[in-house]
Amino acid sequence: MSNAGKNLRYLRKLRGWTQEEFANKLNIKRSLVGAYEEERAEPRLDVTEAICHLFKLTLEDFLFKDLSEAKGSNYMEQRRQLKMAAQATTISFVPVKAAAGYLAGYADPEFLDELNTFTLPMLAPGQYRAFEIVGDSMLPTPSGSVIVGEKVDSLEELKNSNTYIVLSKNEGVVYKRVMKNNRLRNKLTLVSDNPVYEPYNVSAEDVLEVWKAVYIMQKANISPRWDVNQLAGMVNNLQEQVTTLKKKMN
Repeated sequence: MSNAGKNLRYLRKLRGWTQEEFANKLNIKRSLVGAYEEERAEPRLDVTEAICHLFKLTLEDFLFKDLSEAKGSNYMEQRRQLKMAAQATTISFVPVKAAAGYLAGYADPEFLDELNTFTLPMLAPGQYRAFEIVGDSMLPTPSGSVIVGEKVDSLEELKNSNTYIVLSKNEGVVYKRVMKNNRLRNKLTLVSDNPVYEPYNVSAEDVLEVWKAVYIMQKANISPRWDVNQLAGMVNNLQEQVTTLKKKMN
């Protein structure tokens, strides 16, 4: 005999749902929930599959395990802890004051161990690092923002116009848009979002690390305000730079 009825009752009470609320979630009558919990009937296959999907369970676990006594502990609590452990990716944070030292210590485990760390539960599996940026070259991203980047293993993975943290021998740590140059394959063109700053090239052989920007963290209410004339001038300047870049790259 399966544990379906007992487990269904346990899971419902764990979430604090009434039989009516649970029935609505499963799109069945309340009386059926009562019948399942009292083991007067076995859940239909479609209902069983809906429960397993709702609680992220396997069919075998739901039918044959006693979830309330899983290894002497709360089954859902175990799942929650495993989920948190899997999602809590540790991210080393490189503040502005450590940026100069990062150029020399980016591959030094002892240097990296000295950096503060934090976690973001929404990140997919991967290697991440966070960098504080200063200045207005990437406006409207304000100075003081923290860019969370995912490690790029090869320059071949770079995509034009995407934003990256680039660590190079001559420039140190910079946050820019990257453009590949079809004519000069050993060069990367780094472009600021603020068109006041001219694009410039870095040699691919001088690039030590690249991190693709995946999240931008900034303080609330510090976004810069632009007037219409200033925006128009910047757009014109940006269009001219794009035209020039296209001519150089093609």
